[in-house]
Amino acid sequence: MLQTAVPILASLNAEDTIKFYTQQMGFTFHNNWDGYLIFSRDAIQIHLWPTSDEDIPKNTGCYVNVTEVDSLYAEYQSKALIHPNGKLESKPWGMRQFSILDNNGNIIHFGEDISKR
Repeated sequence: MLQTAVPILASLNAEDTIKFYTQQMGFTFHNNWDGYLIFSRDAIQIHLWPTSDEDIPKNTGCYVNVTEVDSLYAEYQSKALIHPNGKLESKPWGMRQFSILDNNGNIIHFGEDISKR
């Protein structure tokens, strides 16, 4: 029944978030409805809602399942986006993953299932 989920993260500034997601993360920007932002890259979407509370994005995040995690890591590493504690590694639960912080402070984990390799 269930097919996909769309993470909805917090945005502190729409203009800065649009620049970050498009210029740094390679997402396509679709809409801005009074600060509610919609982006996509490949088969996923990420939405962001406006807030002025800086603590919210510091406590918010999502996990994005990907293929070719090593290539994505190299792309984001070249832009210095990797979280200091989020370097690419294979985890005991069968995922190869890394993490970034977006411009608002939301943590985004990107992982590839390696349990079937």
